[in-house]
Amino acid sequence: MYTLTTHPHAAAALATFTALVLAGCGGRDHSATQSSALAQTPTVTAQQACETLKGKTIGGASVDAATMVDATAASPTYCKVSATIAPALVLELDIPNNWNGKLLYSGGGGYDGVISGFVFSPGVLAGGYAVVQSNGGHIGSPFDASFALDPNLAYLFGPGSVPTVTATAKQILQATFGKIPERSYFEGCSNGGREALMAAQREPSLFDGIIARAPAYDWPGFMGAFNRNAKAIAAPGAAFTSAKVALLAKAVRDACDAKDGIADGLVSNQSACNFDPSVLRCAAGQDTGDTCLSDAQLAVVNTWTTPVSFGNGAYQYQGWALSGNEDEQVGPLGGAWNTWLTGSTGNGSDSTQFLLQDTTVKYYLARGANANSLAYDWDSNQQGLFTLAALNSATSADLRPFMSNGGKLILWHGTNDMALSHRATTAYYEGVKTAVGGQSALDKFVRYYQAPGVNHCTGGPGADSVNLVAALDKWVTQGTDPGQPTASKIGVDGSAAFTRPLCQYPQFPRYTGPANDVTAAKLASNYTCTTPS
Repeated sequence: MYTLTTHPHAAAALATFTALVLAGCGGRDHSATQSSALAQTPTVTAQQACETLKGKTIGGASVDAATMVDATAASPTYCKVSATIAPALVLELDIPNNWNGKLLYSGGGGYDGVISGFVFSPGVLAGGYAVVQSNGGHIGSPFDASFALDPNLAYLFGPGSVPTVTATAKQILQATFGKIPERSYFEGCSNGGREALMAAQREPSLFDGIIARAPAYDWPGFMGAFNRNAKAIAAPGAAFTSAKVALLAKAVRDACDAKDGIADGLVSNQSACNFDPSVLRCAAGQDTGDTCLSDAQLAVVNTWTTPVSFGNGAYQYQGWALSGNEDEQVGPLGGAWNTWLTGSTGNGSDSTQFLLQDTTVKYYLARGANANSLAYDWDSNQQGLFTLAALNSATSADLRPFMSNGGKLILWHGTNDMALSHRATTAYYEGVKTAVGGQSALDKFVRYYQAPGVNHCTGGPGADSVNLVAALDKWVTQGTDPGQPTASKIGVDGSAAFTRPLCQYPQFPRYTGPANDVTAAKLASNYTCTTPS
């Protein structure tokens, strides 16, 4: 059993963070005196920032390196500060030349262990934000949870690293510019989305605004679903060839694509898609080739699309919708089924869902590297599930403290996400609505967007590029409703191949432009956010 204690150095950093908050240095205490002091950001170049910070120990972190990074087409010149909070909580703080006085924490992915350097909203550094990321408290692979055998490292990965790193990043900026950030935001996807919701729930005054993309918020629930999926596709006769995946995806598109006003390869109106996979059944349920699905393969589809619960209903997962893009092959974080469910083997043995549930069984639940996750009963260790949830889950829907502190939350999820189901994010959104007292109260501080055809966090055939940080900042600082941001699909030449409005749930983008006009179909202005009938 875990004892939720922190490493002494992490505890010291957390104590420093608490002192900052109590001293009026938190994310949202803008008195007249403080606002006046924050109004002017001292002019410090990135080069000067690097020179100031080299070799320093600030906020419990030892600066290991402070190096200049040259400008590229995608980002400006900036100072990359690498620092360590002992024993192994590594952070990177990127400071641009034109710091705008604001901090963005960009969340991690998988089981962390590395710093990705990836920021989901484009143009953030160029917009002047200082951007901080961390490795979650340990060094390793995002697919390796062996760190969890150490309760201090398990604590840091769970709730501990984000407030610790945030406090340190603010102190580094204070040492550089003589002031703390005027505003502090968080944006993360997947595990970073979990970190986002955990901050809103457990640290409601830590950030002024939060963006939770595809949040992995019920750890026993979705990992249990991964385990169930892995068992289903590993069953005798259940493996999928790439041709069978393409068969399924095409059948869904053929049945449902045009229900959003245009046949464009994206099923944007999923609520109107009532596709029955049994129409693909092979004769007598036996596998007769790539033109049909056997009963064992249909059982995989059924497992994939149906809800599941564990721990006597304490941990739930809603299942995945069939999107019509299950055959998407590539993307920055991989493709669709070939990455997350079938793997390269077709039986899931090297899929990302298999790898993540396997390491979870080994190091959180069975507590042994030799455990066989395909033979493991997910409900066999209730105390293990409880501890896993206590450490890693962010399921509380009661965001009233965050709302009362003036915080704003943007939820986002791609509908072709084969890692984490957008149905789960919808369930969380509906839960928050109930907890805060209905739609009117919810609309004051939460927006939820679904991105048709977008894979896990990014990639896929849909419009996956949108600067939600800019929308969030205007909402926080100016009271400007995020409305319907325009998302883009960026081509290989860096230009927008097409654009779509990002519609607030439950709406979807319906094509209302001229018929049979390929050029018009590429423009967001020819789509209308529409409530499903």
